[in-house]
Amino acid sequence: MDCSVNIGSMFSHGGYLMVSTEWFVHDRFGMFIHFGLSAIHGREISWPMSREKIPTARWRQYQNEFNPDLGGPREWVRLAKRAGARYCVMVAKHHDGFCMWDSALTDYTSVHAPACRRDLVREFVDACRAEGVRPGLYLSLIDWDHPDFTLDLFHPERDDETAKARPRTMSRYVDYLHAQARELLTGYGTIDVLWLDFSYQTPTGDKSGAGWRADELVAMVRSLQPGILIDNRLEAGHEDPTAAARHGDFSTPEQVIPPEGVRDAQGKPLVWETCMTLGDTWGYNADEGNLKSPTAAVRMLVECVAKGGNLLLNIGPNARGRVRPEEEAAFRAIGDWLELNQASVIGAGPAVVGGHLLAKPQWGWYTRRGDTLYAHLVERPAGAIPLLGLGGKILAARWLHSGAEVSLERPWNAMRSEQHAVLDIRRAELPDPHVSVVSLTLRPGT
Repeated sequence: MDCSVNIGSMFSHGGYLMVSTEWFVHDRFGMFIHFGLSAIHGREISWPMSREKIPTARWRQYQNEFNPDLGGPREWVRLAKRAGARYCVMVAKHHDGFCMWDSALTDYTSVHAPACRRDLVREFVDACRAEGVRPGLYLSLIDWDHPDFTLDLFHPERDDETAKARPRTMSRYVDYLHAQARELLTGYGTIDVLWLDFSYQTPTGDKSGAGWRADELVAMVRSLQPGILIDNRLEAGHEDPTAAARHGDFSTPEQVIPPEGVRDAQGKPLVWETCMTLGDTWGYNADEGNLKSPTAAVRMLVECVAKGGNLLLNIGPNARGRVRPEEEAAFRAIGDWLELNQASVIGAGPAVVGGHLLAKPQWGWYTRRGDTLYAHLVERPAGAIPLLGLGGKILAARWLHSGAEVSLERPWNAMRSEQHAVLDIRRAELPDPHVSVVSLTLRPGT
């Protein structure tokens, strides 16, 4: 895989050097991987440590047990490849401070875990290169284990009197954060995405933007990895797509697909990626019982692309490195569907016809790639399927999965307006239980 950077594709935005997002917008689909000590705790990724006020010393004891002996980055990336994901983002360090690489700055790492002794970031990046998948790394901006990270409303030891009495120097922690970012971006070759998380407002302003020395951090990242894409979470309020534009290359709505995509204050579409779990939690939850179906997973991908965004879909392997069967089934379903229908999402985007975005039809979604419009049918209306506003604009219609012709003839009981076209599907049920796609060849200039 050629990960070289065309410096000519870099540009200035508000005085800050940005990079081309062309590959990212084209590829559309990635896998998020949340894994760490929290898999042993078995109730989420790090956050129970905060909610339950688990002391850092107690959480550290999980390091002695940490050992993904039944699976790991190779298996996870192979699943991503099988699913048609073009890039993967793995958690290198979450908020608990445990590092999945051989950091020279701490022994709180997978390499120092006595039962593991593995550099999982190395395994992940090597697996990505072997499979032709772009590697990305998630690095938490916060670290509850670090002795200089100041106590706040999220810190697990916020009510511990001994912890409150210990002196802390936040600037030393930020030095550590920058040094760890440097390790990840110099020791593993080309990294395509750096996913930083998360920022929030504090009375002292030390957990957002200037508190992280964001300008300095981004400058270092760009100098080490000129083509890397950075998310927008260096500033608090990342939910506002304009809040962190100067530091981020793409917006990151979480657990939601925005109703109309993501736009700036002037209504201009922005580059964005929805990060989504298949269950209710990011990391492994032994009691998870609310998992999305394979059909829902396929439809989420289609919806994101129809609205101009990417889908970063998560897995949370268990403590032994295994992906739960329901998560694997969802990714395999996406892979099977993409094998036949990838032209409608990979390299595709919103359906703009005649300079205007087509309204969402009642039966599903449109996407467009070049001179082809794709009708994604998620339900079978009675009678002919209306294609509003497309009368006279379509040369041919074919089922994407098979290439078979779909009739554009207007049956006697269809709408008569010449402004609209119709698909006369002469079958009671749609051919694909997830999403059935009809490719519509548009007249030149449409």
